[in-house]
Amino acid sequence: MEAASFRTEQENPLESQPRLAYQALAPRATQALVAFSRAAASTLDRRLHELVNLRISQVNGCAFCMDMHAAALLKMDVDPRALHVLAGWREAHRFFDAKDRAALAWAEAVNAVPHRSPSDAEFEEARRHFRDEELAELTFAVGAIRAWNMLNASFHLPVPAKPYAVG
Repeated sequence: MEAASFRTEQENPLESQPRLAYQALAPRATQALVAFSRAAASTLDRRLHELVNLRISQVNGCAFCMDMHAAALLKMDVDPRALHVLAGWREAHRFFDAKDRAALAWAEAVNAVPHRSPSDAEFEEARRHFRDEELAELTFAVGAIRAWNMLNASFHLPVPAKPYAVG
């Protein structure tokens, strides 16, 4: 069996270029989305917010966002093993407590709209762990990361050589 070959940015410089520099072309909308992202989930625990951002980015296939949110979590000293098993959070109780799992379940259910709506059972489980205000903010946070995922994946924003640092 042949070893897998991986192309680097040097081998194909076009792969490192986005389809469209949407931030420069729509600066007002970009800044509005930045402001929205900062406002969404402002009362939630930062670690939990970043876990949700990373998980939704995984589901939506946004490599740029996955890289950025994984780097943010590592900077918070989150165990790297937790990041390795985030996609299997339902079985990874060692790293994710009941509140984390409720947030991740709710985030995935909200992200699945319009293919399916969050069920009453999912809503009630989320309410067991979050005040109504927190649940509203968590849902806004899913909307914000989903918007970034859509933009970055659509325009092929490349994963940078060094992790993107927010702020």
